Amino acid sequence: MWAGFVRNEPRAMSGWHHHGDHDTALYVVNGAIRIEFGPGGRDAVEAGTGDFLHVPKYAIHREANPRDEESHVVVVRTGDGPPTVNVDGPAPD
Repeated sequence: MWAGFVRNEPRAMSGWHHHGDHDTALYVVNGAIRIEFGPGGRDAVEAGTGDFLHVPKYAIHREANPRDEESHVVVVRTGDGPPTVNVDGPAPD
């Protein structure tokens, strides 16, 4: 298991990736986080202060801070192998 504290700059967005064999839990300490996923990356969920999110293993996604303030997130990840695998993007429909 790995746990860490992440600061996301305002309006920052990651590239597309997945976490291999790792399940990930996120707790938003303050601010917000948006996770985009699904066919063509068209699905999304947004969480704010006090919310939890789960990102299943092998789920291709990217995360963003949709606000004009820094966000703070606690991340807990469990699994084996490389914790992050960068990809070109999600599969189309």
